[in-house]
This record gives sequence, C-alpha cells and structure tokens, in this order.
Amino acid sequence: MAAGKEIRGKIKSVENTKKITKAMEMVAASKMRKAQDRMRAARPYSEKIRNIAANLGQANPEYTHAFMKVNEAKAVGFIVVTTDKGLCGGMNTNVLRAVTAKLREQQQAGNAVEAVAIGNKGLGFLNRIGARVVSHVTQLGDTPHLDKLIGPMKVLLDAYAEGKLSAVYLCYTKFINTMRQESVVEQLLPLAADALKMEKGQHSWDYIYEPDAQSVIDELLVRYVESLAYQAVAENMASEQSARMVAMKAATDNAGSVIDELKLVYNKTRQAGITKELSEIVSGAAAAAGV
Repeated sequence: MAAGKEIRGKIKSVENTKKITKAMEMVAASKMRKAQDRMRAARPYSEKIRNIAANLGQANPEYTHAFMKVNEAKAVGFIVVTTDKGLCGGMNTNVLRAVTAKLREQQQAGNAVEAVAIGNKGLGFLNRIGARVVSHVTQLGDTPHLDKLIGPMKVLLDAYAEGKLSAVYLCYTKFINTMRQESVVEQLLPLAADALKMEKGQHSWDYIYEPDAQSVIDELLVRYVESLAYQAVAENMASEQSARMVAMKAATDNAGSVIDELKLVYNKTRQAGITKELSEIVSGAAAAAGV
C-alpha cells in the first residue's frame, strides 16, 4: 500500500493548506471591514476641503496656484500604489498592467518618467523594468498614515511646482464593492478646473483670510492633493483585504475539491488492493483444494 500511504500524505498536506487559507480568509474579512470604514471616513474630509478650495478659487480668480498651471516639461511623474504583501488575487497585476500601458504611452511621446512607489510590489516592479524611482515607502501596515506618505509624494509635488514635470499620475486600485475592484490611472496634477468648480446649488462664501488669500490657497491646495493621495491609499488597502478574502475563499474551496478527489482516488486504490488480496486468497484456497 505504498501508493495509498503517498495519497494519505497528500491529503494531509492539502488539509493543512486548507486550514491556513481558511484562517487567512477570516483575518482578511475582519481587516476588510475596518479598512472600508477607514476609507469611507476619509471621504468627507477630502470633499469638504475641495468645496473650500472651490470657494477660495472663485473669491480670488486672479491668482492661479502652481498645481493648476500647465507645464511644458518633457517629463511626467507616477505615484504607484500597490500592496506590501501578495496572496490577493490579480489585484496588483491588474494595476501594474495599467501602469505599464501608461508608461509605454508616455515614453512613446518622448517623455521621461519619474516614479514614487508606495508598497513593496510596485517598488519591485518599477525596479525590474528600469524605471527611475525617486522615492518610495513600504510597510505601511493595515492603517495608512499621512505623515509617512507626505515625504515620498512631496518629491514629485515639488518637481511639478518647479515646472520640471508636465503631469503627475496617481495609480491605485479603487474599491467598488467586496467582489469588484477597479484599477485606476488618473491625473493628479495639474488639478482639473472642473474638479474645483462649485456644484450647482452651492453658495460661494465670503471668507476672511489670515494671513492672506494667496497663502491660504497655497496651503489648502497642497492639503487637497495630499488628501487625494491618502484616499487612494485607503481605497487600495480596502481593495487589498477584499481581494485577499475572495482569493483565500477560492483557495479554500479548491483545497476542499482536491481533498475530495484524493479521497476518491485513495478509496479506489484501497478497494483495488483489497480485491487483489481476496483474489489471491481465493486462488490460493482453490489451488490447495485441488491438491
């Protein structure tokens, strides 16, 4: 029964794997709820800061911030947001495929590329393809912290403000629902004028500025861009836990199917062995009776 022993070993191995994937599924489900709550909690802040920026822009139309000016530089920046860990299905593959397509498009247009990597997977990918990584941040954990993100992003933001970049793109995975996440490559800078327009029915408030309107707008638009990047990281983390939960559930189900198939093979092998032994006994008894 060497074959039977080998199959039992395989069944035991797959059962152990199934226990691991089931545990990872439950952990991801727990983290997913917290990540979704964190993501939704960040939305009101970015929406409020956008409304204030729109009010200030209408109150002081003669001033244009550097983030809203169009530069003619032959270089673009990419902020690539990925996960630090794997085992989350095709989430990272999908966003990196979208980044590759955009990179190829910019290179064909003759633009140099500078990148900021947020997450181990994106950093490794950018290094493999030979992209110029000007800064990076990894090991963010389960909770994004703005103070860890500001430093790496500031390299590209300052370069754009100085006119060295013509655009900055933000690449991440947007959370739609538990079963669906969407890869997004959107333009972060220059800020679209439409994004800072007053919505229909909103009133423009007359603010009292301290120290002056220009200083307030400068600080506010920087905070607005930072909030967009933070929101992208929060969306990516919620997508990561959702994708991991779905991937681990699929792995657990597949392990169950493999175990059932192996048990069927084991039972057939065992039955064949029993049948062979019975045949040998009957043959031996018949031979003895014939003697």
